[in-house]
Amino acid sequence: MQCSKVEFEKSSKWIKRNARPLEAARWAYHFEGGSKEFVVQNLSAFQNEDGGFGNGIEPDFWLPLSSPMATWAAGQILLEINVDANEPIVQSIVKFLMTTFNPVTGMWASVLPEYNDYPHAPWWNWQEDVQNNWMFNPSAALAGYLVHWSSENSAGAQIGWASIEKAIAYLMSKDEMDKHEIQNFQQLIRIVEPFEDKFNATNQFTYEEVCHKVHQLAEQCMEKDETQWSTGYKPLPLDFIDSPNYPLYKNLVSLVDRNLQYYIKQMKDEGYWDITWGWGSYPEESPIARRQWQGILTINHYKLLKNFGLLEID
Repeated sequence: MQCSKVEFEKSSKWIKRNARPLEAARWAYHFEGGSKEFVVQNLSAFQNEDGGFGNGIEPDFWLPLSSPMATWAAGQILLEINVDANEPIVQSIVKFLMTTFNPVTGMWASVLPEYNDYPHAPWWNWQEDVQNNWMFNPSAALAGYLVHWSSENSAGAQIGWASIEKAIAYLMSKDEMDKHEIQNFQQLIRIVEPFEDKFNATNQFTYEEVCHKVHQLAEQCMEKDETQWSTGYKPLPLDFIDSPNYPLYKNLVSLVDRNLQYYIKQMKDEGYWDITWGWGSYPEESPIARRQWQGILTINHYKLLKNFGLLEID
C-alpha cells in the first residue's frame, strides 16, 4: 500500500489551510520545491534577541522566553534543511547555547521554572530535581549542534565536546532509556560521524562502541507488538528508523514495513495525522496545540513515506 497522489494533494491542501506558516514552509521545501530561505524566514519568528527560541515553537509549552528545549526544536528544522553554519540564525543559536551551558553537569536545562507560568502539557511542569527525569534530552543533540556549527577548536566546539564526554559516559552506563533521550543520542552520533577521530580521542569509548549502544537501546525500547501501537503514546519502530539506510532496518524490515502501513491506515480522511496524547488541562489552549501538532506529524509522516518510497506523487 502506498500513499496515493489524491491523498497527497488532500494533505497538501490541509496543511495550507490549517497548519502554522512554519509547517507550510517546511511542507513546500520537502515536497514542492520550496526554498530553505522561506523556512528560515518563518522559523526566525520564534527566535528571541538572545539567540534562543521560544514563543511556542514546541506546541506543548508556550513559554515566550528562550529555552534550550525550544532551541533544540528549532535546530532540528535547521539541520533537516541543511542551513549553513555561517547563517545569522545559526550563529545566534551557538551564542545562546554557549551562555546557557552548565559545565558541572554537562547539560542544558531541559525544563525551566518559567514553564509553569504559561500554558503547557503536564510533563513540562518544572519542579526541583526535574532534570533527573530528562537528563541528556535534549543536551546530547545540543552538544552535537555546537560541534557541527562551530569552527574547530573554538569555544563553542570545546563546550560541545565537553558535554559529549559527559553524555557518552552516562549513555554507556544505561541498560534502558526513554525514547526521546535515545533519539537525541541518535542525532548526536549522526552529527559527529565526520569527527570520528576527534570523538575517539576525547572519549573513553569508541564511536563504533557508542553507535552499537545507541542501536541496542533503540531496538530494546521500540514497541514490537502491533496490537499496542494504537493504545497510547508508544515508541514505534519508525520513531527510531527513519530510512532504509539506518543500520537497524536490515534486521527489522518486516516490522518497519508494517509500521509504515499502520501510518498510512491511520491517516484521517482530511489528509492529516492526529496525536495520541492530550494535556488534560488548559481547555482553551490545548486544542490549539493539538492542531499545531497535527501539522507537524503530517509533515514528519510524509517524510518517512518519502524516504521509504511510498509516495505516488510524480
